[in-house]
Amino acid sequence: MVRVEPTPNPNAVKFTVGKPVGGPKTLLPGTDDQLGTALLGIAGVTSVFMTADFVTISKSANANWDDIKPAALASLEEAFPD
Repeated sequence: MVRVEPTPNPNAVKFTVGKPVGGPKTLLPGTDDQLGTALLGIAGVTSVFMTADFVTISKSANANWDDIKPAALASLEEAFPD
């Protein structure tokens, strides 16, 4: 189960998946990383940081977490099933 946690930055949220995600690496649009491409394809997502057992997603200032979180959770739960 993916755990969602706020960060000090209101435009970034930490998604702990509980399994190694690789990295550390920062993914930007145009990446060839399959999960990164899925997450960056969510409207409003600007970058993805992966390390240890978590993924931090950053969004544009005008994007809404209520729109991003469900899609991000679906992608992460598919990539890191229980």
